[in-house]
Order: sequence, then structure tokens, then C-alpha cells
Amino acid sequence: MTYYYWFTPPYFFMVAGLLIAVTSGAAFSAVLKDIVATWQKTRSSEVVTKLGGINIQLPFLGICTGTAIFLASGLGCFGTPTWLSYAAAAPLTFLSAGLVWRQLKSNLALLESGQPRAFELDFFS
Repeated sequence: MTYYYWFTPPYFFMVAGLLIAVTSGAAFSAVLKDIVATWQKTRSSEVVTKLGGINIQLPFLGICTGTAIFLASGLGCFGTPTWLSYAAAAPLTFLSAGLVWRQLKSNLALLESGQPRAFELDFFS
């Protein structure tokens, strides 16, 4: 039976993946707030085109990569082989991220078209 300690790969990569995802999330939040604030000032149609820029895609990719590492390492802690852990975590993470990215683009398009309810969170209550 294999025992893992704090500095062995599954736990270390689990913490590292979590830190990568959290720091990338903070950068993503700052860039997204900047894009929305710029749109509020100028009401320009370039908001949706800015989503194609590297300044917002790189933090989003960091969130996805950190989450995939975190999930794969979590599976590795239970004894799953490394290749199987990453084979399960990567598609799950990146397919979910693709859906989130698509939803974000559609919400920003709704906001740009003049519907302020695009980001209303208490819509269902």
C-alpha cells in the first residue's frame, strides 16, 4: 500500500493547482471588471471583441489548467494512475470551461445590446 505525505506529488500538485486557479481567477476578475467598466464609460461595441484578446484568455486558461491539475491530483490521492487521472480531469475541465466561456460571451452580447438583466443574479428568486 502506498502512503502519501504532504510533499509527495499528489498533495503538492493539488495545492499548486488550487493556487494557480485562485491567482488566475483574481486576474480574470480584474480584467473582466476593467472591460465592463470601459464598456459602461464608452458604450462601445468593442467589448465582445476584447474577449478575443490574450489579456483575458490567458487568465481563463490559467483557471482551467489549475482546476485540471487540482482534479487530477485529487484523483491521484485515491490511488488512480496519473494518466487516468489527467485523462478524466482534462476533458471534464476544458469542456465545462468551453460552456462557461460561451455563456460569458452571450451575456456580454446581451449587455451590449442593451439588456441590463444579463448579469442579474437574483432573476430566479
